[in-house]
Amino acid sequence: MNDEARLIERFYTAFQQRDWATMAACYHPEARFSDPVFPDLRGKQPGAMWRMLLEGASDLQVTFTDVQASGGRGSARWDAVYPFSQTGRRVHNRISAEFVFRDGLIVEHRDRFDLWAWTRMALGLPGVLLGWSPIVRNKVRKMAGQRLQRFIEKHPEYA
Repeated sequence: MNDEARLIERFYTAFQQRDWATMAACYHPEARFSDPVFPDLRGKQPGAMWRMLLEGASDLQVTFTDVQASGGRGSARWDAVYPFSQTGRRVHNRISAEFVFRDGLIVEHRDRFDLWAWTRMALGLPGVLLGWSPIVRNKVRKMAGQRLQRFIEKHPEYA
């Protein structure tokens, strides 16, 4: 296993242990993160997001598989199972992650998952009926972005 694959394993092992500080330390200072909910995080924002999510999580289970890395790029698959805080509904999110490395750290991290599947699990009937729509998707993104902004304002180390 090369250093890049070990870094991915370190990142997800820290995730399993709810160690947001180690997760943040895996990112390059110029890091970029994106997923269907947080489409464009930069710099310290990815670390802030993981801290916010982990501090607010109850009964979170994270597993990861298929770690691969070579030539400055890497990938993994990971699952998160948790109750969605706003509804209490159980979510089992299946994610494909892609990484780009620079200076031995993650400089780009893209998570891909089915947002409609997530809304169906997290929101129930409203997610089933409207989770595919741009209106619901944009509302989910907006609410998550506002929550992250409030978190960053309370934690100046992320500014």
